[in-house]
Amino acid sequence: MKLRHAILPFALALSLPAVADAARGFTVQDMAYLDRYSSPTLSPDGRVLVFAKRVVNKETNKSSTSLWTRNLMTRDMRPPQQLTPDGWNVNSPAFAADGKTVYFMSAKSGSMQLYAMPIGGGEPKRLTDTAIDVDGYKLSPDGGSVALALAVFPDCKADLGCTRKKLDEVEAAKASGKVFDRMFIRHWDAWNDGRLNRVFAAKLGGDGMITSATLLSGDIHGDIPSKPFGDLGDFAWSPDGKQVAMSVRQANREEPWSTNFDIWLVNADGSGARNLTAKNPAWDAGPVFSHDGKTLYYRAMARPGFEADRFALMAMDLASGKSHEIASKWDASADGITLSADGKWLYTTAGELGRHPLFRVSLANGEVESVVKDGSVSSFDLAGATLAIARNSMKSGDVISTTSADGKAPLRAITPSAGEMLPDVAWGAYEQFNFIGWNNETVHGYVVKPWNYQPGKKYPVAFLIHGGPQGSFGDGWSYRWNPQTYAGQGYAVVMIDFHGSTGYGQKFTDAISGHWGDRPLEDLQKGWAAAQQKYAFLDGGKACALGASYGGFMVNWIEGNWYDKDGKSPWKCLVSHDGVFENQAMGYATEELWFSEWENGGTPYDNPQGYQKFNPANHVKDFKVPMLVIHGQQDFRIPVEQGIALFSALQRKGVESKFLYFPDENHWVLKPQNSVQWHDTVNGWLKQHIGQ
Repeated sequence: MKLRHAILPFALALSLPAVADAARGFTVQDMAYLDRYSSPTLSPDGRVLVFAKRVVNKETNKSSTSLWTRNLMTRDMRPPQQLTPDGWNVNSPAFAADGKTVYFMSAKSGSMQLYAMPIGGGEPKRLTDTAIDVDGYKLSPDGGSVALALAVFPDCKADLGCTRKKLDEVEAAKASGKVFDRMFIRHWDAWNDGRLNRVFAAKLGGDGMITSATLLSGDIHGDIPSKPFGDLGDFAWSPDGKQVAMSVRQANREEPWSTNFDIWLVNADGSGARNLTAKNPAWDAGPVFSHDGKTLYYRAMARPGFEADRFALMAMDLASGKSHEIASKWDASADGITLSADGKWLYTTAGELGRHPLFRVSLANGEVESVVKDGSVSSFDLAGATLAIARNSMKSGDVISTTSADGKAPLRAITPSAGEMLPDVAWGAYEQFNFIGWNNETVHGYVVKPWNYQPGKKYPVAFLIHGGPQGSFGDGWSYRWNPQTYAGQGYAVVMIDFHGSTGYGQKFTDAISGHWGDRPLEDLQKGWAAAQQKYAFLDGGKACALGASYGGFMVNWIEGNWYDKDGKSPWKCLVSHDGVFENQAMGYATEELWFSEWENGGTPYDNPQGYQKFNPANHVKDFKVPMLVIHGQQDFRIPVEQGIALFSALQRKGVESKFLYFPDENHWVLKPQNSVQWHDTVNGWLKQHIGQ
């Protein structure tokens, strides 16, 4: 369930202009309307790069994404060229096996379909004409077939027209009631309409467009891609295209409290499905075949019901079914798997000490090497001797760059950084620090200076608390919780990666479960004291604490629990976005029950004391700090009633408070104009209480 989704997605970068040339700080308007770069995709020979560029029209408040291409052999003489036509909105680029054609998806026809066009330019050719939207695709290694992800009603099987008919009947029905006999009744921000995400296979290269396909996951009753954030990274073709592997969790009564994803091996005609990882009751994900097809690499957790467990890198001999861990001494959780061209290395990203680097792991001995160390790598592609990455930092969104496969060649930026796009902006300089926190263990954090920092002056502080709780506020870029938007208003920023944060070893991450209100609070208190002692420019008398999701819970907890012996709070104001207020009610009302049950030590009825131990609602009598509460109606992870109840408690208690409500947002605030309103409201609250 990860409350970390409140902070996620992060984007990043590199260069910044000289302060002497800058005249202002970074604003939310800058952030909302910046061009964004993503999806670095290399041709099979590594000579050509394709990437996506997203732009926002300020007049219509709508975004569009196009594909761009760069010939890497011309060095820096010729800039990237737009590949897809103007007026198209596209996503998910992939090269054909011969490198001459680029595939992508677009809703240009009125529904999301698969297209292809020559890398040299020309008219896009529509390849699919399915009765329902194509949600994703993956080409077979030889390019002769394509896997298509489609959301269908299970009883319709491979009949896509049947699903279309059922959807139309629901739309036309005069009665709107819906009867459920099991969960999920809703997930993230959508109600369950009875469809499952399933994968189909179709041949490419025939006459006409693809209108039907072979159901591959028919014998597996579950979603592939998984809901709500899965993709076809959990699907793989075998090298000969005769088999596929996919990670799926069964869609049954236990699904809302289960993290048991298994990897299934299926013939490419949809027959012979068998569960390869049935012995592991925890999460198995991200299958990748070896180049000879004899070994399956994947990631596996060990503890059922714990979504933030360590993802270990695994190798399974497909002939015997025996598996082993590849890098058992590496105390990191792998994000994914990409196999090198020579078959000797697995590439993956993972959190590490407040950053998100790229690593490669030797298949010979399990040794781990850093490939790209600084900032946060959000995505990458590998082809032959070329590596392409999208990397961000606390000073820029994703910058697409290329280097050698081992990362030793200098990075060559293909797209501009935020600093290059905004040459008149001065960025807040930042620095990582550490201190001794809970259990006398080292805890890390970041301090960001205001854009207009001058030595000898003191500045009011925005104290940001990350979500998750198994997450991190580190050297990365966020389009929702971005420290530069506070530095750009003249505030200093402090962020602490308390116990429970990711990137510091699994034991550190585990420390928060069952301890939401004590261990992390101790880290935050000690971190705030350490930051003030180390950085004289922090004005501890003018500070506000802000957080979302778990960070919102912690703000709610702080409201009733962070006071000195004289009953004084260090905070002039608080901001709680989509935070848990009544923990026991949350345990019944959220959708992914495994999260609350793991974090609170069982179900609310078996272990009610676990839910009451750190329940902010039990401390309303001590509330006194002015608080801004924010919540979205479509947030089914932490339902809106949690925010309403919190605001009601504050109002009834007579505590100065405001409630910012979004009827059209989920756990995140995504629409550009809503994001601007969010920041304007938050900044206005800070200005009211700590100045600037």
